[in-house]
Amino acid sequence: MESAYLQKHLGACLTQGLAEVARVRPMDPIEYLALWIYKYQENVTMEELRERELAELEHERELARVEREMLEQLKAEELLFQQQELALQAEIEKQEKERQRMEQLQQSQEQLEKETSADLGKTLAEISDRYGAPNLSRVEEVDEPMLSDTKTETAAKPQGRSREASVLRTSPSPLHVI
Repeated sequence: MESAYLQKHLGACLTQGLAEVARVRPMDPIEYLALWIYKYQENVTMEELRERELAELEHERELARVEREMLEQLKAEELLFQQQELALQAEIEKQEKERQRMEQLQQSQEQLEKETSADLGKTLAEISDRYGAPNLSRVEEVDEPMLSDTKTETAAKPQGRSREASVLRTSPSPLHVI
């Protein structure tokens, strides 16, 4: 049992220490071995501390890597959001321009309708600003009789000349004035 205890707690330390004493062959091997064991314990403690620090450092590096990936992902999402926002703003601006264009078109159409309705009762001379524009009067159209109406009227009238035809032939033509 004692050998197991010594083997467990002092085995590696004593083996390495005795090997060091045999290699160096100091004047006082016991003092040398004692100092070597103290230094060995200090080295073991420092090694454990160093391993703990390395583990913490590795853990911190892993956390920093995860945080960096999250930041990159957030930046990518923010960039995507900004691009979507810009696209939305561009679409809104496009729709606003289209709406303004439609309003202008509607206003110009209304204005054109007002102008044409105002010009509807005017003669060509009143509409035109040019010198020498003809001053023609307005002619109203009368309903002409249908083809069936004219057949019944011609059958009812005698075969002679109609009064209107004789008036047309006897009235002087305005083109023959000398």
